[in-house]
Amino acid sequence: MSKLSFKTYCIENYAEYKNASSSKIFDLFEKTHLLNHLSEDYEDLHGMSKEFLMNYFDEWLEEKK
Repeated sequence: MSKLSFKTYCIENYAEYKNASSSKIFDLFEKTHLLNHLSEDYEDLHGMSKEFLMNYFDEWLEEKK
């Protein structure tokens, strides 16, 4: 999976998880630098389960409040 595909996967799945629009989640990920983090830590994150990623994003975003 490419980094771009992984970012798209994360945005789409988190949007579904939060019942929010993909564009809102994209903006949130961009504002909190989560998009950059997904690229930087791609090797560690891309093999994680969907459930792990959703919890990871929740924690990341909570810390950025």
